[in-house]
Amino acid sequence: MARRWLALVVLALLSTVAGAQDAAPTPTVIHLASEDWEDYTAADGHGLGWDVLRKVFEPAGVKLDIRSVPYTRSVGLVQLKEVDALVGSYRDEAEQVLYPRWNFDSDHIYALGLASNPVPTQATLGKYRLAWVRGYRYENYLPNIKRYNQIERRTGILSMLKQGRADYYIDALTEIEAVVKTAADPAQYRYSHLAELPLFLGFADTPQARALMALFDQRMEQLVKSGELKPIFEKWQQPYPFTRGATKHSTAPTGIHVDRVVIKLFDRYAR
Repeated sequence: MARRWLALVVLALLSTVAGAQDAAPTPTVIHLASEDWEDYTAADGHGLGWDVLRKVFEPAGVKLDIRSVPYTRSVGLVQLKEVDALVGSYRDEAEQVLYPRWNFDSDHIYALGLASNPVPTQATLGKYRLAWVRGYRYENYLPNIKRYNQIERRTGILSMLKQGRADYYIDALTEIEAVVKTAADPAQYRYSHLAELPLFLGFADTPQARALMALFDQRMEQLVKSGELKPIFEKWQQPYPFTRGATKHSTAPTGIHVDRVVIKLFDRYAR
C-alpha cells in the first residue's frame, strides 16, 4: 500500500513538472527575423511593421530583438528554431511554422505589365504568363494560376516584361512601385490590383514561441478592439487593415478579400 501511494505521489510530481514545462512563461524578448523592407521593417528598426509589433509586445514587457535577413532565410531560421518568429508571412505559407489567429497587416497584391496589355483580373490570370519572386507562393493564394515562373531578384523585371518573357509580374504594391520608379518611361507600364493578403508572424514550434504567439493573439484582440493601432497606420499613411472585419482568422486557410479601391502607399524597399 505504501509503495502504491509513493508511486502515485511520484506520478503526480512528474505530471506537475511536465505541465510546468509545457506552460512556459512568456519570455521578456522576442527574437524576430525579417527582410529589410524600407519604411516597414528596416534594419535600423524604423517602419510601420516594427511600430505595430512594438505596440503589441512592449507594453506586455517583451522587447523586440531584430534580425535582418532575406525572406527565405527568415523562414529557415524559424524552422531551425533559431528565432521565435518571422515577419510578413502569408498564412500557412511555410511548413514547420505556427501561425496565430490574428494578422498584423495586409499585403496589397498587384500585377505589373505593359500599359498596352489588357487589365488582368483574378478570373483571367490563367490566360497569362506570370512571374514573382521565389518563395512567395502566390499560386496558393491567387485563383486560376496556370503558368508562372519564380525569379531570384527584382532586377531585370522591366526588361523581362518589355521583351515579352512574361505578361505580368505579381508583387505587393510598394515593391511594384519601387520597380516602376526605375523605368526610363514609367508610362509604358501599368499595375492593377488583384487581392488583399493578410500578413502574419510565423512562429517557431517551441514552448517560448508558443507563449509569445498566445500573447500576440491576446494583444492584437485588445488593440484592434480599442483602435490603438490606427494612429500607427495613419503615421505611415497606409490603410488600416481591420476596418472591414478583417480580424482574427480561424485555423482554416485564409481566403482572399478583393479590395476595389486602388490604394497609394509609401514605398518600402523591394523584398
